[in-house]
Amino acid sequence: MTTVLSIQSAVAYGHAGNSAAVFPLQRLGIDVWPVYTVNFSNNTDYGAWRGPLIPASDVWEVVQGVDDRGVLGDVDALLCGYLGTPEVGQVILDSYALVKEHNPDALFCADPVMGDIDRGFYARPGIPEFWRDHVVSQADIMTPNLFELQFLTGMGTDTLDDVVAAAQELRSRGPKVVVVTSVVGADLEDDVMRIIAVGEGEVWEVTTPVLDRKFTGSGDLTTAMFLAHWLRTGHLGETLGATASIVYSVLEATTTAGHNELRLVDAQRDLVEPRHRFEAIRL
Repeated sequence: MTTVLSIQSAVAYGHAGNSAAVFPLQRLGIDVWPVYTVNFSNNTDYGAWRGPLIPASDVWEVVQGVDDRGVLGDVDALLCGYLGTPEVGQVILDSYALVKEHNPDALFCADPVMGDIDRGFYARPGIPEFWRDHVVSQADIMTPNLFELQFLTGMGTDTLDDVVAAAQELRSRGPKVVVVTSVVGADLEDDVMRIIAVGEGEVWEVTTPVLDRKFTGSGDLTTAMFLAHWLRTGHLGETLGATASIVYSVLEATTTAGHNELRLVDAQRDLVEPRHRFEAIRL
């Protein structure tokens, strides 16, 4: 059975971080071992929340406890996203190094959550720099949005060619695969949602209809679904199309329900048999 060690945030109400990744991965038949970096009442988009940032030493204790069971060799990939502190980021890197000792083929999939075009940075000070200076060189897969890609590379992304060039630049610094979400450009139509995936000598694009609202946790879901299908197929175009089909179907179900939080349980069949299907095209 495919196994993912997922070190991310968790919320009690709603779906973000591990709360958006664990169940969908399990629904796809993947064994997930969640380790929490924060335990919040709800996602921070509400403007107010309660609950602790889990100290980095405690996160590391959990990982070491798993290692004590002698099972880290079963881990096929480490997944991470929102970091509460840079110190937790270091624990994630240490955890990946520990996993690699037991399974040299294990992958590191990192969603560099730090900000967005319409909000700027919302990650705590020091975290964006930690992603750029320490994580990029270690990751096998990274899934930045357009804002995050700009920061990580220091490059503009005004056109599609610019986006691809920036993704290729990011690849040159470490990741074998870069998936860019929320792609827009001066030369691109704005009536679709677009994701670009760049691998070794290949670039793929998938578009879906626009849903006129914001969704918290959609990036966490996207990264988890991409990792799941990449582990299953290793085919960039097929993985991108499957990811877009799942995510759009869940987001459409959430919109239809008029709910603020992803309807992961209601729409769980979309995780395995999405109602809407999209094919990626090679550019």
